[in-house]
Amino acid sequence: MRIVGGAFKGRVIKAPPGRSSRPTADRVRESIFNVLAHSPWAPGLSGARVIDLFAGSGALGLEALSRGAEFCLFVDSWVEARRVIADNAAELGLSDRISLARHPAERLPPVEKVPVEKVPVGAKAPVGARSVFDLAFLDPPYHQDLAPAALAALMQGGWLTPDAVIVLEIGGTDEFRLPEELALLDDRRWGPARVLFLHSAQ
Repeated sequence: MRIVGGAFKGRVIKAPPGRSSRPTADRVRESIFNVLAHSPWAPGLSGARVIDLFAGSGALGLEALSRGAEFCLFVDSWVEARRVIADNAAELGLSDRISLARHPAERLPPVEKVPVEKVPVGAKAPVGARSVFDLAFLDPPYHQDLAPAALAALMQGGWLTPDAVIVLEIGGTDEFRLPEELALLDDRRWGPARVLFLHSAQ
């Protein structure tokens, strides 16, 4: 995999070993960021605070940082995924702009209760690591129906600014019922992926 745009365009990033992780394909990632770059409802990436749930390799959050985001919190319960994200961030010189949280995204507690891992070990965690976020990426495993619980935890846990945009990737054949508290901004399909761009309906 490679970063497809921004300051680190073309730089290689690693994925966790095995089949437990399914990184968003470079082509789909590029399409997602094209939508975010050109849609009038999208928050600007410059200076944005990003949260990446079911983070895996961290490709989505790292892409956002490459394109100007200020900070990203990566959430993944798998220790190997968090190790790879930390390694990827270090290779790109981004360790001081990320933190890691080891909670399962579908059971994410309120923002003030999540322990944040410091990156690198022994370094000071970025200022405001537990603050709210402007942009959220959710890329749960396909066909496991984890998106509703993760969305509910994200919304109810105080993780997002009022104008935040949520980017949710699910399998193209997965059923998904839009929660009442969210509005659909856009709905795209790229290969086996369906990507929904969501916003608070309140």
